Amino acid sequence: MTNFITLGIESSCDETGIGLYSQQDGLIAHRLFSQVEIHKEYGGVVPELASRDHIQRVMPLIKAALKDGKIKLTDINAIAYTVGPGLAGALLVGSAVAKSLSWSLKIPALGVHHMEGHLLAPLLEYKQPKFPFVALLVSGGHTMLVDVKAIGQYKILGESLDDAVGEAFDKTAKILGLGYPGGPALAILAEQGTEGVFKFPRPMIDRPGLDFSFSGLKTFARNTFFKHQEQKADIAKAFEVAATQTLMIKCRRALKKIRYKTLVVAGGVSANKALRNELDIMGRKLNVKIFYPRQDFCTDNGAMIALAGHLRLVKGQESKNNKIVIKPRWSLEELQTI
Repeated sequence: MTNFITLGIESSCDETGIGLYSQQDGLIAHRLFSQVEIHKEYGGVVPELASRDHIQRVMPLIKAALKDGKIKLTDINAIAYTVGPGLAGALLVGSAVAKSLSWSLKIPALGVHHMEGHLLAPLLEYKQPKFPFVALLVSGGHTMLVDVKAIGQYKILGESLDDAVGEAFDKTAKILGLGYPGGPALAILAEQGTEGVFKFPRPMIDRPGLDFSFSGLKTFARNTFFKHQEQKADIAKAFEVAATQTLMIKCRRALKKIRYKTLVVAGGVSANKALRNELDIMGRKLNVKIFYPRQDFCTDNGAMIALAGHLRLVKGQESKNNKIVIKPRWSLEELQTI
């Protein structure tokens, strides 16, 4: 087959993403709809509303992406879709659409691990990381360090024991009375703050190992805010500095432990400027190359699912039947190596 084209469908949470990845031309189109405005009045994602909106968006977005890529639905050779982890109802929408299209077009489909999509997102860029590398995956639902030897060959080095870092950003933003989504709002406010006015703890850096804990940092921010409510910007700054330095310290520890010279950083929090600055300084000191996805591909998107699925589909992997199965909880370590 001269050109193998994979349609990617992402619907794990509050963003409907579509991507088209070509064996010949790489990423040829991608479309995204964010549900931020829908969930804003509730201050967080409402799973039922998320699922309903995915139902309305997924087919129009597929049609728009096909038009952008100047191809027809019948030109698609395979379908990749997010099967987990994520919100069960949201995952069911993407899975049902993918399986239906697979059956009607008589083409293979494959369920993709959402976090593998994030992990491989930097491969969509012109400058790509080479295996092996350490991956820092940071989002609203996950914080983990992963030893990546090859696609599908993953060992989790450390992960959050409570709140993910993105979740801690969002909860702290809510404490400060900021809008939704909280993480970006807190980062914007932190730019107005002065570093050093408040000093927050760097959780678990005094213990051996690579696990994380951000729940206590969020509590420290709340207690500080109760005493100094007029100093929101300085509190936001102190929280951001503590969180990003904690991530940097654990990355440095992981790189030294397994002696890799490449770090991949992905997930929604990888867009944070302060985090990138901390890691870039560390990279220069350790002579480590650091790779990030472009800003559009830090948050959930269909392009990363199309790529991750494509890399497996071209090797012959596929879901063997039309049964719709989702995996709201799913470890990266369970994936098959290719």
